[in-house]
Amino acid sequence: MKFVACTLATHGEAILDILNEQIRTSTAVYEYEPRTSESMVAWFKAKDAKQYPVIGVEDQAGSLMGFATYGVFRERPAYKYTVEHSVYVHQDHRGKGLGRVLMERLIEAARAQDLHVMVGGIDATNAVSIALHEQLGFVHAGTIRESGYKFGGWLDLAFYQLTLQTPRHPQDG
Repeated sequence: MKFVACTLATHGEAILDILNEQIRTSTAVYEYEPRTSESMVAWFKAKDAKQYPVIGVEDQAGSLMGFATYGVFRERPAYKYTVEHSVYVHQDHRGKGLGRVLMERLIEAARAQDLHVMVGGIDATNAVSIALHEQLGFVHAGTIRESGYKFGGWLDLAFYQLTLQTPRHPQDG
């Protein structure tokens, strides 16, 4: 297993495949339609603009097994120290602890970027993801009931947050 900084050219299609499988089969992503290759251009551009990492883990053959990233929590300036994160593991590699090691790397990256709060929006029925977040020190910050609708039913979105001891000297503006 090797950690890599994902790029559009190297990992865009693999990330797209992982995301689209989740869109088609689960409530991990509250979307109906698979994303397009073109959508990945804007997705990577937004990550690059804010210097947000896209951390991947590859197998020995160089195939992407999973990835983790974060992005803007809300667009207003006062939220500049808060990010919303995501972690996805390819269906063939789930249950091997990859989500945990990716999240640990992502938390390290957030500390290095002097961020203060990481937020995960998790479908309330996703016990595996909730347990992972709790093991990593995230706490339940609230649930928005029936905030999504997919597969013929209402979905509750639970928010989990990790408060980091950074930055040392936060500033307005």
